[in-house]
Amino acid sequence: MSTKLYVGNLSFDTSDHDLEELFSGAGTVESVNIISDRDTGRSRGFGFVEMSSTEEANNAIAEFNGTEFGGRDLVVNEAKPRVDRGGGGGGGGYGGGGGGRRNNRW
Repeated sequence: MSTKLYVGNLSFDTSDHDLEELFSGAGTVESVNIISDRDTGRSRGFGFVEMSSTEEANNAIAEFNGTEFGGRDLVVNEAKPRVDRGGGGGGGGYGGGGGGRRNNRW
């Protein structure tokens, strides 16, 4: 069963290929995904590497967490499941206000 790892503190110049090459030293890499900013396309400095087994993932954590790569010390740990933060919309009907104050003189 594959295990997904979070890889943080990446150099903005790091590519998916760079990470795949690095992590393949610890085992079989199933996939690599560096997260990019939606608007600029620039790396956000973190990504995910999926290793083919839990044992290989643990080896990768032990080998690469805290090590220098691309001029930065990597943060590598098991990825936590994504939490749905809701998103979109006006916050459940709260907020707004402030209307009618424009030219008021007290």
